[in-house]
Parts: sequence; C-alpha cells; structure tokens
Amino acid sequence: MATLSCHWSPPTAIRRSLPAISTKLNCFGNNRRASWIRQLGFRSFSSKLSRLPDDHRGKLNLCRVKEHTVSVALTIGLLLSSPSLDWVANASPPGPVLPDLSVLISGPPIKDPGALLRYALPINNKAIREVQKPLEDITESLKVAGVKALDSVERNVKQASRALNQGKDLILSDVAESKKEEGKELIDKLALGMEELRQIVEERNRDAVAPKQKELLQYVGSVEEDMVDGFPYEVPEEYRKVPVLKGRATVDMKVKVKDNPNLENCVFRIVLDGYNAPVTAGNFVDLVERHYYDGMEIQRADGFVVQTGDPEGPVEGFIDPSTEKIRTIPLEIMVDGDKTPVYGETLEELGRYKSQTKLPFNAFGTMAMAREEFENNSASSQVFWLLKESELTPSNANILDGRYTVFGYVTENEDYLADLKVGDVIESMQVVSGLDNLVNPSYKTAG
Repeated sequence: MATLSCHWSPPTAIRRSLPAISTKLNCFGNNRRASWIRQLGFRSFSSKLSRLPDDHRGKLNLCRVKEHTVSVALTIGLLLSSPSLDWVANASPPGPVLPDLSVLISGPPIKDPGALLRYALPINNKAIREVQKPLEDITESLKVAGVKALDSVERNVKQASRALNQGKDLILSDVAESKKEEGKELIDKLALGMEELRQIVEERNRDAVAPKQKELLQYVGSVEEDMVDGFPYEVPEEYRKVPVLKGRATVDMKVKVKDNPNLENCVFRIVLDGYNAPVTAGNFVDLVERHYYDGMEIQRADGFVVQTGDPEGPVEGFIDPSTEKIRTIPLEIMVDGDKTPVYGETLEELGRYKSQTKLPFNAFGTMAMAREEFENNSASSQVFWLLKESELTPSNANILDGRYTVFGYVTENEDYLADLKVGDVIESMQVVSGLDNLVNPSYKTAG
C-alpha cells in the first residue's frame, strides 16, 4: 500500500490540543443538553445556517479540563440520561439515570483507526485476536522514553509470536476457502516479520520498531479480512435498491489548503466500512464516483469537527437527477453483538443505554454523517470528521455514539485534519479500492 504524505514548508509538528466532547460538556455548565445537541445537527453543520454562539465559542477556547476521569464520566452520564435537563421528549422507553459505570470507565478506549477497523470486521477468531492485541500494545510500550521501551516491546513480540505459533492452524481454518492460499502466504509473512522485529529489538533500534509494527498489523488486518466470506447479512428490503457498499472501500481525498504557509496540500486516506454501515458508505461512494465533492470547500473547521458536503444554493443535500429530489439515507447504527444494523432510531430512543457501537467516535478523524437534529433519516451528503482526544470521553458514553452514523475513519494523515480551514478546497476524491463492493451504483444509470 502506498504511503500518503502531506507537503509541509517548513516541517512543523502537529499538536492536537483540541477540546474534547467532555470538555465542552463541562464548559457549557447548566445549558440544556438539547441546545448543545442542536449544534451538532445536520442543518447546524451547514455554513449557511447558525453556528456556535459567541459566548459558547469563548467558553470553549478558555475552558480547561480540571476533573478526574470518574468525574467526567459522571458528568457525561448525567447529561445523557437525567430527566431534569428539560430534554425534548422522545418516544423512547424509560432508562436509568446513569449508564452503568463499567461502560463509562471500563478502560482506555481504542483510538487507533486501524485497530477499530480490525475489531469491526464480522469475524470471531480468538487466535488471530491473540496475535493482534500484543502487536497493537507495542504502541503503548513505545511511550516509555529511550531504549527502555524496547524491554516491553520484546515482551509484546514474544507474546504475539507464541500466539501465532500456537494458533496458526485455527487462524487458517477460518480463512475463506477461496482465499486459503493468500491467507497462508500472509501468515508466513507475518511470522517472518515478527522474527525481523525480534532482531530489531535485539539490536536496540527503537526507530525501526513502529514501521515494522505497522507492516505486521497490515498483515494481520489482511488475514482477518480474508476470513470474511461474502457479505454477512441482507439489508432491509426498503434499502436494497439504493447504493449499498457490501464490504470495505478506500478513498483518497486531496485537499488544497489556502492561507497556510506551513501546509500546501494533503491527501487523506479514508477507509469506509460497508460491513457495519452499508447504506451510508454506499451513498458516499456513489457520490464520490459522481465527483460530487470535487471542488467543494471545507465549510466548517472549528477545532471540534471538519465538515463539508453542503452544495451551493438553498438545497442542503444531493439532488438525485432521477427523482429531482434530495436523496436521503437512514440513521444506521451497528451494535456490537447484533447481526444487522439498527435503522431509523437512535440507541437512546431504543433504550439501549449500555450498547456498544461497532464503529465508535473514538479515533481522531472519525467520519460520520450530519443530519437534522430531530429527523433521524435526514442525512444526505454532508459529512464530518471528528477532531477528538478520546481519553477524555469514554467510548460509547458520549453525546455522539449511537446518535450519528459513523461509516469510516481517516487512516493516513488524520493529524493534518486539524490544520484545515474554512475555504480550503477538496481538489478531488477518488475510490482507490473496493469499488467492486458497491451494488446498485446509481452514478452509472442516472446523472
């Protein structure tokens, strides 16, 4: 896979000191939850309509997180469920005042987009996960200063190698029959790569660890994808004639940056997950193939999200030439443990307060659909990328999970999203792999 790069002159470090969702909740104090969610709605993301009030914007800039993790979790829980906040009533079953704290503070959330995508695959092979986990833990090991980190890395490599040796047959047994040879080749490359990583550690070459780790995890991810034999379920009847992505696709988004002496242009690689959001991802791929986003400006970039997709004029979505109406798609949420996504209702409306989403708002560069606040099925073409430090907002316990459709992650150059400004131009979006997973491609038949 080609490595994408952004062009800097001169090179400077990116710092992502951005307000997390929990920071905003603490800063807003006694404001009603409904008024804050309204600022996340589909229309509110539009550059043509209301933005954050000036007093709130000032608070966001000045406020700093001073609470401990548990305090943050309790604050979020209260905002999520307390009936005293004058939240607009919905037809949803009553729920607990506080979500279970084991959900809120169950440990550090996974925030690496590659790891999130690997765990989101519809597979159930414990042996490959036991290889994957210690390889991913190398990232934490490398946070230790100097060569001392290599002692922990060595333990990670030994654990992963042992798991691969013991579980090789079980791993290969779950690879789809049509991909057995490819799977065996990948496992062999993985074993060889781990031996090379062991030698890197022995030579105390710290700088070479992370690139080799990335290579090994790519092998792991490829093996796991080879375990998926076809699309695992049928989408509901009402959505079977719209563009549907039955699998994964990769899109490169090239952005031309204005008025930034340090950043000229950048290519962002985005992996779209049709296994967990087939209708949403299919709609987006169809729009990309229509060149809908080419030449469109970034319309919001405020340190919290980067957003685009609002066309010129009064219309706030994609007009399908075949119907001359705005094409809308449903809210689509895949819950961990479910076999098919939930459509048209938020998890809160369903009373599923403890449910974990397969594609959470954990990663910096999480990609999701914007929509109208009170119309779950109003998404069309407006998309946003979340700029977020996930340590401050527990996974699946924030104000976005289960309420907005996540359908992919920026997997390369995501840090540079923080440097985009309103008015920067998307020069092009291009599907570089996975287009054959798109069924009912309307761009081929209309417009």
